[in-house]
Amino acid sequence: MIRITLEEALEKRKMTRYELAKKTGIQYQIIDNYYKNRVKRYDGFVLDRICEALGCGVEELIKRA
Repeated sequence: MIRITLEEALEKRKMTRYELAKKTGIQYQIIDNYYKNRVKRYDGFVLDRICEALGCGVEELIKRA
């Protein structure tokens, strides 16, 4: 099972979902869906924008459980 670890990445950087949405230009609801692992298909564009905003690689956001 694939899991997005956005919660941990945001906590590590002391950033909120709202701040991330503003920084990436992605709607808060989309960020919230990734945060709560409600996404069925991962969008490469969204993941790239999140990684750029957080200064991390995609390997920090995606875990295989």
